[in-house]
Amino acid sequence: MKKFLSILFTAFMALSLTACGGAAGQSAGTQQNTQAKQAQPQTEGKKVLVAYFSHTGTTEKVAQVIQSKTGGDLFKIETATPYPAAYRETTELAKQEKSANARPALKNTVSDMAQYDVVFVGYPIWWYTAPMAVATFADSYDFSGKTVITFCTSGGSPISDSTPDMKTWFKGANVVEGIRAYANDSASTERWLERLGY
Repeated sequence: MKKFLSILFTAFMALSLTACGGAAGQSAGTQQNTQAKQAQPQTEGKKVLVAYFSHTGTTEKVAQVIQSKTGGDLFKIETATPYPAAYRETTELAKQEKSANARPALKNTVSDMAQYDVVFVGYPIWWYTAPMAVATFADSYDFSGKTVITFCTSGGSPISDSTPDMKTWFKGANVVEGIRAYANDSASTERWLERLGY
């Protein structure tokens, strides 16, 4: 009987220790989640601009979802000379611009960039990066101290392909790599924005 009670007591202690270990694991997981949330850009009370370049309207649809969710102002980055309508001609011109590190002239400007704290910048991926019109946009304003959050649309390239250029172009900004978004999946974009605090 003593032996049975001893085994029962040992089993009880083992279960107690396992339960404590699980609680510790949960506590560590909660701490990691808190740290992950703290790593996100601070968005509360910040003035938002959603700037985007869109040739076919796909990126524009995503930008409209972001504008609706954040309450920010919407700005379309447009070139003074429109890109050709034909796909092949557009891709060839985009390739030439990238090779030349060109800065195509833009059609319009943001009237008061200084008022914005957070600037979402959206674009399609052309030749593994953002179109050079986005580089012109970046060169046109002082982004020092601002948070620039990127988003892209692409048939296959990840947004990380464009991130080195975005960090180079948007000098002085805290560039936060965003997501490759899909015009027909606004729910995913909204979930991403919720993680950012919107």
